Amino acid sequence: MDYREAAAFLKAHDNYLILTHKRPDGDTIGCAAGLCRALRGLGKTAHIQPNEDATTLLAGYLDGLTAPEGFVPDTVVSVDIAALGLLPDSAQPYKERIDLAIDHHPSQEFFAKETCLEADKAACGEIIWKICNELGVMDVDIAAPLYVAVSTDCGCFVYANTTPHTHKVAAALMEQGIPAQALNKRHFRTKSMRRMKLESLILQNMHLYHGGTVAVAPISLAMMDEAGATSEDTDDLAAFLGQIEGVLHTATIREHEGGECRISVRTRADLLNATKVCARLGGGGHKAASGCTVKGTVAEAEAAILAAIDDQLAQPTQD
Repeated sequence: MDYREAAAFLKAHDNYLILTHKRPDGDTIGCAAGLCRALRGLGKTAHIQPNEDATTLLAGYLDGLTAPEGFVPDTVVSVDIAALGLLPDSAQPYKERIDLAIDHHPSQEFFAKETCLEADKAACGEIIWKICNELGVMDVDIAAPLYVAVSTDCGCFVYANTTPHTHKVAAALMEQGIPAQALNKRHFRTKSMRRMKLESLILQNMHLYHGGTVAVAPISLAMMDEAGATSEDTDDLAAFLGQIEGVLHTATIREHEGGECRISVRTRADLLNATKVCARLGGGGHKAASGCTVKGTVAEAEAAILAAIDDQLAQPTQD
């Protein structure tokens, strides 16, 4: 369904539970908070399923919005979720009964009864903004988390996925009187000392390939320990390597307990399709930003993602 049909669906139902994805980013959290407040503005009962992975940086946007213990929803909506495998453990009981999925990922697996997909949007927050306009509800409390959703998924409007529509949405949200400067400072211009130490270690341990155009960086558990870093210090690390002059494509490999490595790939999409790279290892996402998970050591994960990059670069087209 399109955004108008999605708005009509939301008007026609009630008792909502909104789901976010595991390792939540600003887009899924911002969409959930904005949509929840919009539904409440319509007089609906709406809550967000608590997400155990939410960092301190983002968890505050859910204050007063999470579902109370024992809440039984009639309608379940997911935001910014492309596949059931992205649901956190707390949302697993609802994986077979998602009524509406609102998403912007080309890799959407259409797991819900209804899906509102706009794969040309930089952020799911852009779609939620359109739906809110169709519903006729918008205020500063809705606009602020939606701005976080939109701005974080396009790197404060510097990533290649940024479009004129992205700027149009951001401008409309700013017109609601949100504290845009404070939000930008919080999400884009503030780093902990632990994060700075971790970035230093990443630079020391990264490897360059293909004439310096491909950067691959391990983020091992040992590096995390040395920097004293936690998961809250790793937000958007995938974009860090792309700041290096000459680098077009990057892969960050985050080691986790249990012999699992999570890989984030960022590319110049016209030269390397990140979705196809990660699909070779069972992942997916966008043409310029995708991810996957592999079993093994960091060195094994690096060999695997480099082979996938090499194979995809050898293809005659990246479409």
